[in-house]
Amino acid sequence: MKEPTQLFAVDNPLDRVARVIEGLLVVTARPLSAEEIADATEEPLERVEAGLRLASSRLREGRSGIVLEQVAGGYALRASRETADACARLFERPVQRGLSPAALESLAIIAYLGPVSRPEITRLRGVVSDSIVAGLLERGLVEEAGRSEEGGAVRYRTSSLFERVFGLTSLSELPRLDEIADGPEELRDRLETVAGLRGA
Repeated sequence: MKEPTQLFAVDNPLDRVARVIEGLLVVTARPLSAEEIADATEEPLERVEAGLRLASSRLREGRSGIVLEQVAGGYALRASRETADACARLFERPVQRGLSPAALESLAIIAYLGPVSRPEITRLRGVVSDSIVAGLLERGLVEEAGRSEEGGAVRYRTSSLFERVFGLTSLSELPRLDEIADGPEELRDRLETVAGLRGA
C-alpha cells in the first residue's frame, strides 16, 4: 500500500494546479469562473478545468468537510451537508454572532426578493448597503446570481449555506411575510409592496 505522501506526488503539475485552485477559492469571497482562475494561475484553460475536476474529486461529500461546487457561473467552496448541524449551531444566534440588524434586514430582502442588486437593496432599505452585502457575501450567506439587464449591476441570492444555517431545505419554507409577527413592520410593508409590484 502506498504511503499517504505518495498518493499525490508533489511534482505532479496537475496536482499543483488543483492545490492552487483550492487556495484561490479559500481566499476569495465570491465564486470564480474557470477563466478567472486561468488568469490568476497563468495556466491554460484546459489544465485549469482538469485541475477543477481533480480538486472536486478530493473535496466531495462523504470525503471532505468542504465541497467544491459550481454556482453562479463559477466555482466556490461550501460546507458539506454533514457539517450542517455544526454550522447551524455556530450561527444559531445570528445577531449575537455578528450579524447586525442591518445585515439581517438585507439578508431578508435577498431571501424574499432575490436575486436582487445592491442598488435595489439600497432603495428598499433607504441607506447605502454595499458594505452590508459585501459582509454577507464574505460569510457565504449570499452569492452572485448574474447581472441585471438594466445597468448590469451584480445580483445576489441566498446560498446553500444560508439554507443550512437557518434549517431550510429550500426558500419555499420561509415564513410568509404576513406570518412574521416579530419582524420590523416597516420592512415587511416594503417587502410586500415590492413583491406585489414584481408580481403585477
